[in-house]
Amino acid sequence: MELQTATVSSKGQLVIPVEIRNSLGISPGTRVVLTVEGNRIILQPVNKNLVDQLRGMFSGGPSMADELQRDRRAEDKEW
Repeated sequence: MELQTATVSSKGQLVIPVEIRNSLGISPGTRVVLTVEGNRIILQPVNKNLVDQLRGMFSGGPSMADELQRDRRAEDKEW
């Protein structure tokens, strides 16, 4: 995939180019997780793969993966 550019609006909004949305399965209502690594912003759609990566990351505390799955299921029921 070639480089894509986007512009941040005055409200801080960013439009993800259609080619990237399609390749990652991002559609209206898809939740994403943003992380900062150095001077990069990493954007990942919340899906089963991400939930599996997060599983067990915070042992002993509330499960972020379980919470993400609950949120996702609640969203699916709303549709």
